[in-house]
Amino acid sequence: METQTIINMGLGVILTVVGWFARQIWETTQNLQRDLHDLEVNLPTNYVQKSDYSETMKRIEVMFERIFDRLDQKADR
Repeated sequence: METQTIINMGLGVILTVVGWFARQIWETTQNLQRDLHDLEVNLPTNYVQKSDYSETMKRIEVMFERIFDRLDQKADR
């Protein structure tokens, strides 16, 4: 074989590998963008709803009031 043929075959193989790698990166980037878009769309529904948060905070406040009342009773003795 001639030297030019070997160089051409080597470059062909190298460019094929580089092309495959670039395509894999492109597909991965596209999948990542799609996943990010899905996350942006679905994220507001995954937060704690305001009504649930308010209800939980009210329960915590009641518990704190009971604790403070008991502490006041202990301090009065």
